[in-house]
Amino acid sequence: MATAAQPILDESPADPRPRYWETPMGKRVVAGAAAAVALAVVAALWLWSSAPDYKVLFSNFSDRDGGAITASLDQMGVKYKFSEGGTAILIPAEQVPSVRLKLASQGLPRAGNVGFELLENQKLGTSQFVEQVNYQRSLEGELANSIQAVSAVASARVHLAMPKPSVFVRDQQKPTASVLLNLQPGRALDQAQVSAIVHLVASSVPELTPSNVTVVDQNGTLLSDTAARNGKQLDPNQLKYVEALQANIVKQVESMIAPIVGQANVRAEATAEVDFAQVDTAAEMYKPNSPPEPQAIRSQQTSEQTGPGSQNPSGIPGALSNQPPGAATAPIEGGAPAAGQQQTTSGPTSKNATTNYEVDKTLRFEQKPMGGIKRLTVGVVVNYRRSIDPKTGKVAIKPLSAAEVAQINDLVKQAMGYNQARGDTLNVANAPFDGIDKPAEVQPEWWKDQNNLPLAKEIAKYLFIALVLAFLWYRILRPLLRPVMKQFDKAVEMPPEPEADEEEEAAEPDLDALSRAAREEEEKKQVIIYKSNMEMAKSLAQNDPRIVANVIKEWLGAE
Repeated sequence: MATAAQPILDESPADPRPRYWETPMGKRVVAGAAAAVALAVVAALWLWSSAPDYKVLFSNFSDRDGGAITASLDQMGVKYKFSEGGTAILIPAEQVPSVRLKLASQGLPRAGNVGFELLENQKLGTSQFVEQVNYQRSLEGELANSIQAVSAVASARVHLAMPKPSVFVRDQQKPTASVLLNLQPGRALDQAQVSAIVHLVASSVPELTPSNVTVVDQNGTLLSDTAARNGKQLDPNQLKYVEALQANIVKQVESMIAPIVGQANVRAEATAEVDFAQVDTAAEMYKPNSPPEPQAIRSQQTSEQTGPGSQNPSGIPGALSNQPPGAATAPIEGGAPAAGQQQTTSGPTSKNATTNYEVDKTLRFEQKPMGGIKRLTVGVVVNYRRSIDPKTGKVAIKPLSAAEVAQINDLVKQAMGYNQARGDTLNVANAPFDGIDKPAEVQPEWWKDQNNLPLAKEIAKYLFIALVLAFLWYRILRPLLRPVMKQFDKAVEMPPEPEADEEEEAAEPDLDALSRAAREEEEKKQVIIYKSNMEMAKSLAQNDPRIVANVIKEWLGAE
């Protein structure tokens, strides 16, 4: 009993007190803490892998629009967060299209530019200067809102410089405009879109010409080039037209020759000289108007004049001589003239004739459209014909015959629209191609293909999670749980002994051991009886199967 009365804490060097984490309770606490840490890491990895991908809903908005948007998102129950700079609202990527449509139905975000609604709140007694300023602000805001409708433009500002009208011509000035564009990230405007914005602004302001409109982006790059609009530089649209025309000619030529020599055995290039000048011609031509050409009389005038005789009038004066002469009668030969008759003699006579002829004149007005082809130059190279020798099995190379080259030449002329009067040139050459018989280019390996990069990232993500879990299990949890599992196995295999003194334990019999031995003995007997019954049933089935059949029928309930 002295040993039982000994104090529990013995600080003697022979029996030191065990540390807390070495005790069974301490080991359980450490194992539980390790399991909790492992579960926390697993949960963090799961949340990280399943976290939604946030994308930009709206950016570069005003404070008023930002407050209205966040309030609407709270009403819809959509989770959102702000970017680092606070310039953008982020929401889950799969909700961006639907949320944008819902906010657009509510009129959000509202444009920061003020339009003609500014004139709705005019006060009584406003001066003319204030009215003019408000009208200019409204016009600038409406133009900015119209420009923002372009998909590549995020925001826009328009500044109009409208001079005061003057009654003097020398003092009149034209208005000017400046447009500042804030483009979407990664987007750019081509020359056609810039020209459209310039003409949009110029058409909205009276007496504003496109040359007085300046367009600048957020980087300070001048987008509207006045020299290009005035035709002093090359037009990109004209260059695209020439490239498309040449590519179309090459396609037609190769599609015509490829069925004859093979798809990889023909190469063609074309150069087109295009006249982009628009010419209007007016001509007035005169032709010679002389025989034997027919003559057209325009007008004709003839005049005839006869003068009086030299003899003075004679006869009996009086009323009879003043009367008009009567009917002319032939005089009697050899007789004197009758009384009252006047003898006259013919005087000098003159005739004038004037004839006007039409002048042959031709008026010709001709207008040539721009984009006409001035000249075409086409070069075609055809590969040598390749054939396999049936005896040796090798590839034989031989040039095309003159008739085949001539046939190809005629076909190319038909395909390109050859015009000798225009000065077109064509050259068809037959030469061997270098490397035509080389094997095809090998496709890159799947791990080098850039298209598989997103899938590789996903696989690497889950592989990293699996490695972390494996590391936690084999390096942390398993070593910590190993002593606990050993103690658990021992507790299962051997039941704990009752607490008693060593003398009592030695004196009392092991009842559990006796009962376990009795159970084992009983189990062995049951096994032996089961085996003997099985042997008896097998012998009965072999010797007299009818008895077995009757027994089975009784089991099944058959008559």
